[in-house]
Amino acid sequence: MNRTGRIALVLALVVVVGMAFRVSWNALRDIANAVGADQTAATLYPFVVDGLMALALVATLVLVGRDRTFALRVLGTYTGASLVLNYVHGLVPSLHGATVDWGRLADWDPANWALVLLATSLPVGSIYFGSDLVAKVLHHRPAPIPTADTNAEESTKTERNRSTADLPESTLSPITATVVRVPDPVPVDYLKSALPLKPVPVIAPPIAATPVTPTVRRASAAESTRSRRATGRVPQAARSARPKRTPEQLLAEARTATAGWPDAQITAEGIRREVHTSPANARMLRDTLLAERATAVGTP
Repeated sequence: MNRTGRIALVLALVVVVGMAFRVSWNALRDIANAVGADQTAATLYPFVVDGLMALALVATLVLVGRDRTFALRVLGTYTGASLVLNYVHGLVPSLHGATVDWGRLADWDPANWALVLLATSLPVGSIYFGSDLVAKVLHHRPAPIPTADTNAEESTKTERNRSTADLPESTLSPITATVVRVPDPVPVDYLKSALPLKPVPVIAPPIAATPVTPTVRRASAAESTRSRRATGRVPQAARSARPKRTPEQLLAEARTATAGWPDAQITAEGIRREVHTSPANARMLRDTLLAERATAVGTP
C-alpha cells in the first residue's frame, strides 16, 4: 500500500472512532452522574474510558511480543466495560432524564453493586494501565531496518565464505606406526613324533598366488642355551657334591704345579690359584714345599 492509501486509512479510522466516541458520550456521562460524579467529572468521564481505549489501540500498533499482548488485553477489557455501561444506559430510561436515585443502576442489589463497582473502578484503572502503556511505548526500540550498505556487507561476506570453499584442503602429515616384532611361538610338542596324515588335494587358487618373503626365524627364549644366573643363595641340598681331596693328594698336585717355579714365586696365593684350595691349605702346602726344597739343597 502506498503512502496516500495509508493516510486515507488512518483518517477513516479517526473519523469512525470520533463518531463512536460521540455516540457513547451521553451514556457514560449519565452513568457518571448516577454514581455521584459532579458535572465536570461527568463530562470528563467518557475521556477516561474511551480515551484509554484509543491509547491501547495505538500501543497495540507500536508494541510487539508480550507488550503487544498486554495492550490488546487492556483494549478488550475497557471495550467490554464501555459496552456494559452503554447497555445499562439503554435498559434504564430514567438515566436519560437524570431522575434515577443516586447510586442506583439496577433493581437487583447484587447487580447494582457490581455495576457501581465497575463504573467507579474504570478511572483508577485508566491511570494505572495508561501509565504502563505510555512507558512501554516510550521505551520501545524498533528493530533496525537493513540498509543498502548492510546488504552489501552481507553479500560480500557471503562471497568471501564461498571463495574460501575452493581452497585446497590441508594435508595432514603421515603418521609412521612403529611395528614391534613378536618372537615366533615355539610349539610345545615339536620333539614328539607325529603320524603322517592323509594327503589332502590342493585346490588351485583362481588367481596367481602372491610370493611371500620368508621371515627369518629368531631364537626364542625356549631355544636359548645360555646358563641362567642364580638370583639367590643356592641351598646346600641343591649343590652338587665335590670330591674332597686328602692332604697327600693336595701335596702331590702342588709339587706338580710348582715343579718349575723358583723359590721366590712359591707363595700361598699362587698355590691356592693353581691347586684351587683354601687359603689355610695353601699356606700349609707352601711351607711344606719350601721345607722340601731347603732339605734337598742341604743334602750332598
